[in-house]
Amino acid sequence: MAQGVKEKSIKDCGCKNPADYELCQHFIHAFEIIGKKWNGLIISSLCDTKMMRFKDLARCVTACSDRILVERLKELEKDGIVKRTVDKDTGIISYGLTAKGEALKPVFDSVHTWADKWT
Repeated sequence: MAQGVKEKSIKDCGCKNPADYELCQHFIHAFEIIGKKWNGLIISSLCDTKMMRFKDLARCVTACSDRILVERLKELEKDGIVKRTVDKDTGIISYGLTAKGEALKPVFDSVHTWADKWT
């Protein structure tokens, strides 16, 4: 965390009880990102590996068209979750998580644990 930047908590955004959750723009924005169709699978797939080529990522998210996958990767890159890397020697494009994206790993691990138990 950057020096001088305080980590936000529910109390910091005014969400002291469930009735206030609709007011927490950070929470809403987080779910707009991770709740968008295919983003969860993309992020989860990238949590399990350092970098992935597009074709390998497409194999993990098989029901998603290549066009939509490209669109989602661009959006996640814009949000600072995913980084796109081009190998200068081969021109091969790979995708991985940024530090911001890697911070989601425990969240997705918890979702996997919950899903294994309850779904």
